[in-house]
Amino acid sequence: MDTATVRIVEPDGEVAAGAPAPPPVAELLAGYRAMVLARRLNEQAGALVRQGRLAVYPSSRGQEACQVAAAAVLAERDWLFPTYRDTAAVVARGVDPVEVLTLLRGDWHCGYDPLAHRVAPQATPLATQLLHAVGVGHAARLKGDDDVVMALCGDGATSEGDFHEACNFAAVLGAPVVFLVQNNKYAISVPLARQTAAPSLAAKAVGYGMPGVLVDGNDLAALTVVLGEAVRRARDGGGPTLVEADTYRMDAHTNADDAGRYRGEDEVAGWALRDPLLRLRAHLVARGALTEQLQAEYAAAAEALAARTRDGVTRGGGVDPEEMFAHVYATPTAQLAEQRALLRTELELEGS
Repeated sequence: MDTATVRIVEPDGEVAAGAPAPPPVAELLAGYRAMVLARRLNEQAGALVRQGRLAVYPSSRGQEACQVAAAAVLAERDWLFPTYRDTAAVVARGVDPVEVLTLLRGDWHCGYDPLAHRVAPQATPLATQLLHAVGVGHAARLKGDDDVVMALCGDGATSEGDFHEACNFAAVLGAPVVFLVQNNKYAISVPLARQTAAPSLAAKAVGYGMPGVLVDGNDLAALTVVLGEAVRRARDGGGPTLVEADTYRMDAHTNADDAGRYRGEDEVAGWALRDPLLRLRAHLVARGALTEQLQAEYAAAAEALAARTRDGVTRGGGVDPEEMFAHVYATPTAQLAEQRALLRTELELEGS
């Protein structure tokens, strides 16, 4: 299996020699705008953590190209199965960022309607959502639908049994699933070399009987082409694809992590030169497509998004303790009803 890295736009913005044709300029401009918004959302969410308005935020700064491309290649009827770090992908799919961040405030397990948006709840356990993604994809085929499922995970998730089970089931069933592994080099503090001896994570696809593709995860153009082809293949009945995106997590794992304990400043600085936003901006400016006026418009849109997010999270809303009983069973059990009544009595006593 050929797992040479697919790259279209080099870090300096030039088109790589022998590269596939890049997507249309209009698509690249839309992708760049979405990445500008995603970068600003990461910054704003980080600020909300420092202000104590979010409990935690796993930043995807440096991985915005993966986030945006994963959402952009899907049709409205398709499904996205994100991880806890994929807030930007969920927002790019059209979900209100305030609803997305509800999980990270600790108010609800999921603040948006998964069915309405065709976006599964963000999963905090590693790889558990991948099996769910295969189930949704297989169910779509049983119903005769041509829905495709984009299942996201990180390199750390590939060390979990759920990942292997999901890939195996998807290949055996021919499920229409695209597995996008964002290899950001660390499972919190554990480097990739301590997780696998394989030449690449994409190379593992051969063991499952599916195509594996290694793509430059900081190249939006290449990601759009590779993921777009994988989605088309799945929709046409060709089964699953395993895509490894070679990228990097610029920020710490979360606000509770000290990344300086396991990686050096030189490493981070080296990856900063491969920043996906700077790369695509250089490419589009060189082509005369990204004007100063457009850049100003995109920056203003990003600030507006940050302001709406900041205001919405700050306002929040009252938490009803009785909601913890609302979505356990369709028909509450006698024990739940008893517990709910007890809580209600205690709350009434406190308020009297």
